[in-house]
Amino acid sequence: IDSRHKPQKIDLEFISQLDGWEIPFTLVFTKTDKEKPAVVAANIKAFFDTMRETWQFLPQHFVTSAEKKQGRDEILSFIEMKNESLA
Repeated sequence: IDSRHKPQKIDLEFISQLDGWEIPFTLVFTKTDKEKPAVVAANIKAFFDTMRETWQFLPQHFVTSAEKKQGRDEILSFIEMKNESLA
C-alpha cells in the first residue's frame, strides 16, 4: 500500500475480498522515504481508522522503504517465521 496516499478505495476493496476468500494477509506500507514522516503516519492512521469502521481486528502491518531498506529485516523475519510454521 502506497503510504504517500490517503486510503484508496481499490486497496480497501481488495483487502475485503481477501477476507471474503478467507486468505490470511499482512499489510505492507511502501515508499515511506518519498514523503514526510508526519504525512506517512497520518496516512497509515487514516487507513486503519477507515478499516476500523468495518473490521473488529486489524491485520499485522509493516512500514517500508526500499531505498532506505526500512522494514526489510522485519518482513524477512516474518516470512521466515511463517515458512517455519509450515514445515
